[in-house]
Amino acid sequence: MSDKADTANNLLIDTAGRPRFGHFDSPISDLGIKDFHYLNTMDKPASRLAKFFNYKQFQFVSINTGRYLIGLAITDIRYVGSAFCYVYDVENQQLTEETWLRPLGLAYQVSPSPTQGQAFIGHKGSKIGFNIIDGLWQLSIETPHIKAELKLTPADKSRPLAMCSPTGYNGWTYTQKHNCLSVSGTLQVNGESQNLDLALSGYDFSAGFMRRETSWRWTSINAHTESGRLGLNLAAGVNETGSVENVFWLNGRRQYLPAVHFDFQRLPTNGVHQWQIYSDNGQVDLHFTADNQRSEKLNLLFLKSNFRQFIGHFDGKIIDEQGHEIPIKNVFGLTEDHFARW
Repeated sequence: MSDKADTANNLLIDTAGRPRFGHFDSPISDLGIKDFHYLNTMDKPASRLAKFFNYKQFQFVSINTGRYLIGLAITDIRYVGSAFCYVYDVENQQLTEETWLRPLGLAYQVSPSPTQGQAFIGHKGSKIGFNIIDGLWQLSIETPHIKAELKLTPADKSRPLAMCSPTGYNGWTYTQKHNCLSVSGTLQVNGESQNLDLALSGYDFSAGFMRRETSWRWTSINAHTESGRLGLNLAAGVNETGSVENVFWLNGRRQYLPAVHFDFQRLPTNGVHQWQIYSDNGQVDLHFTADNQRSEKLNLLFLKSNFRQFIGHFDGKIIDEQGHEIPIKNVFGLTEDHFARW
C-alpha cells in the first residue's frame, strides 16, 4: 500500500471544497473545515448550524510504563465536551480515574490541527492538556493521582498513520495515529516518581463529519516484545470506505495491515471478556483477555454513549510485509467497544 504525495500546502480540502481521500505520506496540517463544501442528503448546501454541530473530534493518548497504564482523552461533540484520565496499576489490577463533562465549548478546547495546537479541560488540581508543536505531542496532567509533564517522541524517521476516508453519505473522517513513541519528562503516580526509560506511548487524533450514530471496535498496543518495540493500531467501524487504518510499527518502522474482524461477546456468560481479532488472509491472528476495563454509559435523550475500554493481554501473531512472523506473547494493551449517538 502506498501513500499519496502531499499537495496544496498540506491541506485536506481541495480548491473545489472536497476532501482528499486515502493514506498520506505525512500528516495533514490544515483540515480546512471552513473550506469544506458540506451538502445535506438532498444535495443542498448544509446550514451553518448543521456544519458546526455535525463536526466531531477527539484526541487520545495511552502510556505504558510497565508498572502503570495511563489513558487520557478529550472529546468535542459540539453540544458538550467530555474527557477522562485513568491510571491502571498492573501489579494490583486497580483502576483509578477522573472524568470531566462541559457544555457547549465552555472551559475546554481541542486542537484544530493535527500538527499544531492545544487541547485542555479542567481546572487547577484536576486538569489535562495536550500541546502539539510541529507534530510532536506534549502532555500535562494534574489530577489527585497523577502529576505529569511529558513529551512523546517517535523513533528516527518513523511515520504516523495519516488518512481520510468517506463517512456516511456526505461526510469524512481524518485520522492520525502514531504508536511506539518514547516518553520523557516527569511522571508521578500517587506521589511516587516513575522511571520512564522503558515507557512507550501512542496518540490518536480523529476528526470530521462522522455518522450521527457511530460505533467502532479498536485495538492498541505499545509494548516491548521479543521482536522489538511494537506499536499496533487495529480498528473497524469508522475508516473502512476504500481504506483501512490498520497498521503496526516495529522499532519505529510503519507497515500497513489488512481489514480485520473483531469477534467477542459484549455480555459474556462467564464474565470474562475475550476477543479474537483476525484478518481473512491470516496476517493478523490475536487473542485478547481483559484484566480490567474503563466503562461509561451516558443517555441524554438525543445524545448517547456506551463506552468500554478494556485493559489486558494479547497472544498470537502478526506477519509482516516480508512474510516474517512476529510472535505476540502475553503483551499488554487495549481493546475498545464504543457506540455513540452524537
